[in-house]
Amino acid sequence: MFTPKYPPQVTAPVPATTTVYTPAPYVPAPAPVPPAPPSARPTVQLTPGSALALVAGGSAAVLVVGAVLVSMLLAVAVTAASVAVCAVVIRSILLKGNRA
Repeated sequence: MFTPKYPPQVTAPVPATTTVYTPAPYVPAPAPVPPAPPSARPTVQLTPGSALALVAGGSAAVLVVGAVLVSMLLAVAVTAASVAVCAVVIRSILLKGNRA
């Protein structure tokens, strides 16, 4: 009852003739593509002042994102604490109501 029933195994017929391997004809590789000409646009060069501004901007962005994340975490913690206090108060009210 619990033993699996497998379908009968079908064997593929063996071909009567064998095929002979014939290699493909040789095709030479295409010629290499010449490199692109250099761009006419100037490259970006960082001066000490621009590097300092870039570092200050990155630091400010990290501080702002960190402050936002910390404030969100604090909001979640305050909400959880208030829900826990409400649960304790409601539980005590319900327990006192059953005793009377």
